[in-house]
Amino acid sequence: MTPQRGIRVFIKAVGGAVLLLVGAYLFFTLSGADLIGRPAAPPPSQPAVMAVPATGRPDSFADIADAVKPAVVNIATLQATRPGPGGIDPFQAFLERYFGQSLPPEEPRQSLGSGVIVDPEGFVLTNNHVVENAQMIMVRVSEDEEYEARVVGKDPPTDLALLKVNARRRLPAARLGDSDALRVGDWVLAIGSPFGLEQTVTAGIVSAKGRVIGAGPYDDFIQTDAAVNPGNSGGPLANTRGEVVGINSAIFSESGGSVGIGFAIPINLAKELVPQLKARGRVARGWLGVAIAPVSAELATKLGRGREGALVTEIVPAGPAARSGVRAGDLIVAFGGTAVRRAGDLPRLTARATEGSEVELTLVRDGREQTVKVKLGGLSGRSTR
Repeated sequence: MTPQRGIRVFIKAVGGAVLLLVGAYLFFTLSGADLIGRPAAPPPSQPAVMAVPATGRPDSFADIADAVKPAVVNIATLQATRPGPGGIDPFQAFLERYFGQSLPPEEPRQSLGSGVIVDPEGFVLTNNHVVENAQMIMVRVSEDEEYEARVVGKDPPTDLALLKVNARRRLPAARLGDSDALRVGDWVLAIGSPFGLEQTVTAGIVSAKGRVIGAGPYDDFIQTDAAVNPGNSGGPLANTRGEVVGINSAIFSESGGSVGIGFAIPINLAKELVPQLKARGRVARGWLGVAIAPVSAELATKLGRGREGALVTEIVPAGPAARSGVRAGDLIVAFGGTAVRRAGDLPRLTARATEGSEVELTLVRDGREQTVKVKLGGLSGRSTR
């Protein structure tokens, strides 16, 4: 098993916690001291080293939690069972093996997840896997306020969905921050309904950014060690200013519970998609018409440059790239003026562009850089690039 495939085995969507036979399902699930300190003064013969400020852990996260929690909702869905690989429903297989019980083939079951209100008019952002195949969706805004919701739009490739509730009042909406401004080591809070326990707050730090976990073509996750468990899906990841910087989506776990490795979708990506989900119910992405691969060490040596860029391995006949003269073997190093640092950057940059727009590609061919202009097609029904 390759390392990447091994990771995929243990990446679990942090979907709703099943209420029916919860104890059995939790086994199966969907799968401070300041450590920085100040350095000692260097000997006179050595250059001075600037000390890192030791800000330490905040005295309390209560004010941050109070600012965000009113916009966090609990989502309950009624779903029909779905067959797993080989036509077997994994939940039913577990019941039969360990409890000698089974469910009727189409017996609906209730699952829980989380969401965050992003518009006072009742728009709620959550994960697509929380509401996928739902027969009914209920959103609990507070202890005595619950509404039926409908899916306004969804985008499976990024695992985002937008819901709408018709509330009797304007709802408290979260403030959305800038996920690009996050730094590794920043404090963050995860708020949601793990295992159905509403308004649960956990704290941690940003462990890494730009994680690719094999969840989809646009992976660009924030990794955090804030405890994230089944039921946290769709809930917010907030910074210390009380701004939502991510939507909790998945965990790395062998058991299905938190082991301190959780993943959130950057809020900047969500902010780009929400207007399209509102307007048309889906996301229209640009399409370039190429297959790509990372730059190998051998190729980097041959070109006399670093391993940045996306190597074109195949061209779709009569596609946008083909019509513009792009060839297999070209190395794309910039898209619309933005550097392509790694192969995975190209699908995300292309997806952010609109169908029919003209973009300039910078590519390396025969050791020389050149630019070509490409009129993008539409991604619908096609590959991701």
